[in-house]
Amino acid sequence: MSRKPKIDRFNESVLAKYQIYNSIFITLPFDEITNTGVMLPLFSEFCEKGFDSDKNPSEIVEAFFNKYFDNPGEEEKTALLFRFIQYIERQVVLFDAIEDAAFPVINNMDGRGTLRNLKEEAQAKNKGKELIENLKKFNVRTVLTAHPTQFYPGPVLGIITDLAKAIEANDLTLIKKLLAQLGKTPFFKKEKPSPFDEAVSLNWYLENVFYHSMSRIYNYIQDNILQDEEIDNDIVNLGFWPGGDRDGNPFVTTEITLKVANRLRSTVIRNYYRDVRRLKRKITFNEVDVMISDLEARLYENIFKEDKKPTITAPEILEVLTQVKEILINKHQSLYVEEISSMINKVKLFGLHFATLDIRQDSRVHHNVLSNIVRESWEMGLDIFPKNYELLSDKEQIEVLSKVEGKLDPELFKDEMAKKTLASIYAVKTIQDKNGERGCNRYIISNNGSVINVMEAFAMIRLCDWSQPDLDVIPLFETVDDLEVAHEVMETLYSNKVYAAHIKRRGKKQTIMLGFSDGTKDGGYLMANWAIYKAKERLTEISRKYDIKVMFFDGRGGPPARGGGKTHQFYASLGPTIENEEVQLTIQGQTISSNFGTIDSCQYNLEQLISSGVANQAFDQEDENLLSKEDRSTMNRLAEVSYNAYVDFKNHPKFLPYLEEMSTLKYYAKTNIGSRPSKRGKSDELVFSDLRAIPFVGSWSQLKQNVPGFYGVGIALEAFSNNGEWDKLESLYKNSLFFRTLLENSMMSLTKSYFKLTAYMKYDKEYGAFWNQIHDEYQRSKSMILKLTGYSKLMEDSPTMRASIHVREKIVLPLLTIQQYGLRKLQEMHREKKINKDELETYEKMVTRSLFGNINASRNSA
Repeated sequence: MSRKPKIDRFNESVLAKYQIYNSIFITLPFDEITNTGVMLPLFSEFCEKGFDSDKNPSEIVEAFFNKYFDNPGEEEKTALLFRFIQYIERQVVLFDAIEDAAFPVINNMDGRGTLRNLKEEAQAKNKGKELIENLKKFNVRTVLTAHPTQFYPGPVLGIITDLAKAIEANDLTLIKKLLAQLGKTPFFKKEKPSPFDEAVSLNWYLENVFYHSMSRIYNYIQDNILQDEEIDNDIVNLGFWPGGDRDGNPFVTTEITLKVANRLRSTVIRNYYRDVRRLKRKITFNEVDVMISDLEARLYENIFKEDKKPTITAPEILEVLTQVKEILINKHQSLYVEEISSMINKVKLFGLHFATLDIRQDSRVHHNVLSNIVRESWEMGLDIFPKNYELLSDKEQIEVLSKVEGKLDPELFKDEMAKKTLASIYAVKTIQDKNGERGCNRYIISNNGSVINVMEAFAMIRLCDWSQPDLDVIPLFETVDDLEVAHEVMETLYSNKVYAAHIKRRGKKQTIMLGFSDGTKDGGYLMANWAIYKAKERLTEISRKYDIKVMFFDGRGGPPARGGGKTHQFYASLGPTIENEEVQLTIQGQTISSNFGTIDSCQYNLEQLISSGVANQAFDQEDENLLSKEDRSTMNRLAEVSYNAYVDFKNHPKFLPYLEEMSTLKYYAKTNIGSRPSKRGKSDELVFSDLRAIPFVGSWSQLKQNVPGFYGVGIALEAFSNNGEWDKLESLYKNSLFFRTLLENSMMSLTKSYFKLTAYMKYDKEYGAFWNQIHDEYQRSKSMILKLTGYSKLMEDSPTMRASIHVREKIVLPLLTIQQYGLRKLQEMHREKKINKDELETYEKMVTRSLFGNINASRNSA
């Protein structure tokens, strides 16, 4: 029987099931008011019809209460609206669980981009040897970050997992119990989480998802592609930021960093212990049974050594398992040898570290710390730095920084940040001692724009009794200006004898991080992506000149505006001018739960990333993505026009006031989902440079305007059309997968926009013209992209993804209506200066609570 189209499988396995289970869910009595679930569908319909009739959110809410209630009081109204919020949050969870359960049905787990497809394509093209050679050196590193875009607390994640399994099994009794449990489980935290809390939350994914999916991938590659050939390459590995990322987070302390590293170690040992216990039931033969029992006992003992050095190492575990494997082969007819091989692969992948804990700090913090170290070291009588250090030129300071080393005691310094920064470096050495070198071997410098930024951090590392550090120093280039000079910065570093010697010790490899989020915030969608593309080309060229293998680490968020969207397609579009031996990227928030939240989805998406990089090289596809001189010129002009339009837009006098007064920006800090402050700086006044990318992009998403994902695209495309150069755009679109991917991701941002929600703003005396400007660019971008792609509607080539977005947007439309209703009430109070404290608190809470469900539904909204 032929396989049904993907959209049909979605309609049957997701949409139809959601309608059935949602009808059960809304009839469950969660509180004393049993009609909440009955009223919600009516309210949803009221919202849809109301916006179609050009009513504003306040009119819709008031008309609903007038029709279905007899003169209700304000308390009765708000009570029902809050219950609607609770129901909608849980409807989103239900839909998530159904989609998770249907993932292997909707997606072809052996289709294009999977490892099986990669193997078969290699066989068909007689490229098996080339595929193996590329697998020997290619790596995918997914780095889980602490950025707060995930609203599901641990208990809810557990319910989603159990619910997905029950739905897959069509166990109606269990589904009803889990839905009832869901209705009574809190969704939000009353207190802000600590960085350790964030680490524990993300640890759930390591323990329950990545541990299994990554080993499945490695096993498949070893058994079906490499077969008997052994390779010294993980292929997939994990990074981890919670507890190590200090950038803008004053709550990350040395104690927390060490505590997180200990938790990572104890978690992976606990997973090994569970696996060995299962093996013990099977490995019951002479000699090996004792070996397995002893290993089980040693692992159990080390689970509880969170604060102490473990009494077992990864090489020791591997040694025991390898001996067991040899005995099984030689004496027991290879019985259960596959299970032992799988266990060996897990230990190779995860060691005692589970995930590599990255340390990150802002270059401006480093500069201030070093200034204090220079001053205080002289006060202590240490002649590490010349007395006139701060008067020296950049070149002279670099010369000094290249030579300094020593053993500074953090506790001797008065400056608190100097103490913390030096202590964090000593913590890296402690983690390596307990978890192995891979436990913590990367130091990232954010906001990096110069050689000095790198050398200041490098000098501080060597001043911590580490003259030859087992640590990669990674500059993060974020703004458009920083990206422009990145290759010059790296050439100077490659020419520096001390730094060059360090790179040589690290295997002649240099990792460079590039920030999509702040790049888009700074320069707009097209320019950010193109600036990063060109920066990668220049960095590749300069690294090859010095015989250094450069690895690009992409700081990506969930939505297209922050480098998300069809990520694997982006990597597949890179040509031979960009080094592509490793794919390293951050994953965060809802992107973790949506793309890597289950074993199936995690495996599928990791395989897509592996395939996107390996296929390019193994099958000589890189040349197909080489941009011609004319297409490159077109892309340059598009980016420049788009950039100028975006810069003019963000410099608009109403830009910041609009975000501050008309969006949910100020309410992100009240959600208590992340440990970091929602903005940089301590000023009460809103300053653009202080805005973090997540609340910035998220606020546009809550407005359903998604500006960062399209603003400037329409203006740039229209400029070519007006100049009679449409053929140049058609050529670029036809020849460049990179450009096609940019437009497809922009279409996602446009699809998730819904301007009817805020159409009332066009009548606002202060912001009406500004709203119209945004709406005009939305219409222009949509029209121009449809014309260029030849589509009749947005995302026409991705009907299943489009359908999923449509259902999710339909679920949260009442939630958005309530949010806008609350915002309008607050705006009214402030403008009329008639502030009732209780009402103010109620509506602020209403707006804040409505953030949760909408972000979860969008899955990549911030």
